[in-house]
Amino acid sequence: MSNIDPVPGYQTHDRSARSDRSVRQQAATRRTALAVCTVADVAAGLLGLWILLFLLDANQANVFVEFVRGTADRLAWWARDIFTMDTEGLRVALNYGLPAVLYLLIGHGIAARLNRA
Repeated sequence: MSNIDPVPGYQTHDRSARSDRSVRQQAATRRTALAVCTVADVAAGLLGLWILLFLLDANQANVFVEFVRGTADRLAWWARDIFTMDTEGLRVALNYGLPAVLYLLIGHGIAARLNRA
């Protein structure tokens, strides 16, 4: 056995294939984690925007306000009317704020777990 490369200029298949596959897999995992974070951030952002529009008494007949409210309703369907209070603003803030916080925590938690893998 000698330390002379039998075919100079060519890489062995064992090392490059493993490291290439590992690098590609790590990049794909990071992209997936970024996508999960982005979806969670957008969902929480829309819920927060609806809370803000409601508290600022935005025009309910406006197309943009209707879109934000409809999207927030679809995102928070499971949390609507958890809190029933006399103060309408506080009720909306809690019923839409809870899903926003949970989406952020769960989405960023999943992304952190993916990045560690």
